Amino acid sequence: MQYTTSYQSPLGKLLLASDHQGLTGLWFENDKYYADSLGPQNVSMETTILKQTRQWLDDYFSQRQPSFMPPLHLMGTDFQKMIWQILLTIPYGQVMTYREIADIAAARLHKEHMSAQAVGGAVGRNHIEIIVPCHRVVGSNGSLTGYAAGLSIKKELLQLEKIDVSKFKIPKGSEN
Repeated sequence: MQYTTSYQSPLGKLLLASDHQGLTGLWFENDKYYADSLGPQNVSMETTILKQTRQWLDDYFSQRQPSFMPPLHLMGTDFQKMIWQILLTIPYGQVMTYREIADIAAARLHKEHMSAQAVGGAVGRNHIEIIVPCHRVVGSNGSLTGYAAGLSIKKELLQLEKIDVSKFKIPKGSEN
């Protein structure tokens, strides 16, 4: 059973989902993968985990680095979960490239090389936006690429963390 609630952020409405183990989803309303990991059995109900997530979001959107992490229940393939764990190591106010994440993943898997595109696929399927900070991932060429909620939201999140987005390129045709 999953439980859901909504949260009105300064950047738009969010859907939060949890089960008894932890937060299972956090999506912007117009997200490409909106509620894709939400099972058919879900109830709109404020749980302790969802209250903790709301507090985390309140802190975050007040431009304060949250001092705690709500319990997370990452649901995906082993590879996706490994990539999402790497995302959780990206400090507030900093970015990491897909290539850097691929190198970390390759080392963890005892491989010589890992495809940055494979990493991008896993980053893109992150179900817990903002808290699992996929918005902090940028292209190796200095471009702001890929964000399921749109590049305009990604830019806003980075700016909220006081990251100078003017140093990043935005690929043509993705200025949304």
